[in-house]
Amino acid sequence: MLGSWFAMLILASQSPRRKEILANAGFHFEVRVPGVEEIRRNGESAEEYVERLARAKALAAARDGAEWVLAADTTVVCEGSILEKPEDAAGAARMLRMLSGRAHFVLTGVCVRHQGFSWSAVESTRVWFSPLSQDDISRYVAGGEPMDKAGAYAIQGAASAFIPRIEGCYFNVVGLPIARVRLLLAEAGYNFSRG
Repeated sequence: MLGSWFAMLILASQSPRRKEILANAGFHFEVRVPGVEEIRRNGESAEEYVERLARAKALAAARDGAEWVLAADTTVVCEGSILEKPEDAAGAARMLRMLSGRAHFVLTGVCVRHQGFSWSAVESTRVWFSPLSQDDISRYVAGGEPMDKAGAYAIQGAASAFIPRIEGCYFNVVGLPIARVRLLLAEAGYNFSRG
């Protein structure tokens, strides 16, 4: 596996999807979950919101300036509405009805923090949903998959059957735009070489 010799990262997230993406890309990391309140401020755009949360999570997780901390926050935007994780099955069904037959955007704010400095960016991916019947929605919600996902779906799970097309980074929709993360790490001076 690539990257076993990379500098250790602190992943400021408990998301199993982010952990899997980072591990598959060859990074050695430990998880440190920050206690950051995820509430959107008045007048804050979706882009500003996810980037601010990623920066706040990276700051909250950092204990030592020498550490390399990576944080992310993802949300879904459809027709101007921000769709975060549903609170219950009714909320998940409402979100899926909104997504049905439409395109929407998945936004992930990512932040790398090291030596008291932060580098951050927002990745955007456009996702198209096929029209969903009420039976489609009811079966999907009953399976439980939507409940801890922004926008109430998982592109890497059963919802893959609803998504005919995306434009942009697939891994962003899963929860961590790994190519953008690598660019941020490079910008921050992270050492990818054995030397």
